[in-house]
Amino acid sequence: MFWNHDIECMPKEELKRLQYGSIKNLVTELYSSNAFYRHKMDSVNVGPDDIRSLSDVSKLPFMTKQEFRDNYPTKMFSVPNTDIVRYHVSSGTTGKPTLVGYTRNDLEYWTEALARSLSSIGVGEDDTLQVSYGYGLFTGGLGLHYGAERVGASVLPASTGSTERQLELMQDLDVTVIACTPSYFIHMIDVAKEMGIDFLRDTKLRKAVLGAEPWSEGMRKRIEESSGVRAYDIYGTSELAGPMFTECEERDGIHICGDIAYMEAIDPESGEVLEPGEKGELVVTMLKKEAFPLVRYRIRDLSAVCDEVCACGRSSPRISRISGRSDDMLIVRGINVFPSQIEYALMQVPQVGNQYMIQVTRDGALDNMVVQVEIRPESFSDKVEDMILLRSHIESELKKYLNLAVHVELKAPGELPRFDGKASRVKDKRSL
Repeated sequence: MFWNHDIECMPKEELKRLQYGSIKNLVTELYSSNAFYRHKMDSVNVGPDDIRSLSDVSKLPFMTKQEFRDNYPTKMFSVPNTDIVRYHVSSGTTGKPTLVGYTRNDLEYWTEALARSLSSIGVGEDDTLQVSYGYGLFTGGLGLHYGAERVGASVLPASTGSTERQLELMQDLDVTVIACTPSYFIHMIDVAKEMGIDFLRDTKLRKAVLGAEPWSEGMRKRIEESSGVRAYDIYGTSELAGPMFTECEERDGIHICGDIAYMEAIDPESGEVLEPGEKGELVVTMLKKEAFPLVRYRIRDLSAVCDEVCACGRSSPRISRISGRSDDMLIVRGINVFPSQIEYALMQVPQVGNQYMIQVTRDGALDNMVVQVEIRPESFSDKVEDMILLRSHIESELKKYLNLAVHVELKAPGELPRFDGKASRVKDKRSL
């Protein structure tokens, strides 16, 4: 299902010409009217006249999150405060948060992107969409809310928490689609089982739009097998606007609206632009943002950009599933470890449940990693020898994928914490 067929299926060369024209106009406008961006371009001796083709975008300097914090709250904005109609604030854990302002046009393009995304997975006027992302400073709730209303769906603004009540409303209102974090939907599945609710038998739920935290294909398989619901990945950050882009029904990468955003993948170390299909750090230029422009912003998410036309017919670029972040990488005994790698390894063990925690400590000069893992109820045993064998098997799987010896602690079902919003699965205590 297409929301805007002409744009979504635009010929590749036409799309690239559109992107170049948008970037050229953006850079020209920012250089003449915004001191921050002019200073950045001058610092690398690049001006609007140097951008003569789409490939020349690589001449422009990168933007980083630290610059947002250094210029907090509104020093980087490109419109007067009277043009701002909404603010959102990121949930940053260090330094100042990121404050994002929106003009009416910014909200319109955000909603347009989500309308295309939801349409691509078949969400429309026959659906009721339960938004179980947080509402407020976090962008997830309101973003999905307006996108769902745009495509004609009925919206249940459930936000997070009160899971039993959410499940009751899901049944009472014949909810067909839910949008939330993967970890919260996993928690919802567990609570539904405790309440005797079978999603297939007792609800009309058929789709889940899951994002705001990394999750693996293994986790998708677990979710679908335990709920009977088809799960789709959604991508976005507060700096972009919020959640914006999803997979289509093909589920072969996340479609990026090419007339709204220009996406690159770079080598995290050298900053060189990678070829299509090569995995690196994502860099985004937002082509239509007014209040808070982004030019070559280093998102820190690791992915690859695919430039081939999708089997669904859309010509927009796609990014592969986010495999981690270049700045949440754990270095343990000299080895680079991403939480997503640990999740992938755990999902290969059928006895492992959906909840885990990662703890890193330091004993003198030696780093230690402990992975706490919940065991499925049917696999949990009172026999010590069975648990020792299972623990040894999980440790072996982790070492195979990480090339690192990791200690595993087995936990009973329900013993590890659950999360209403983003999961916080890593505790690095080495700096405490």
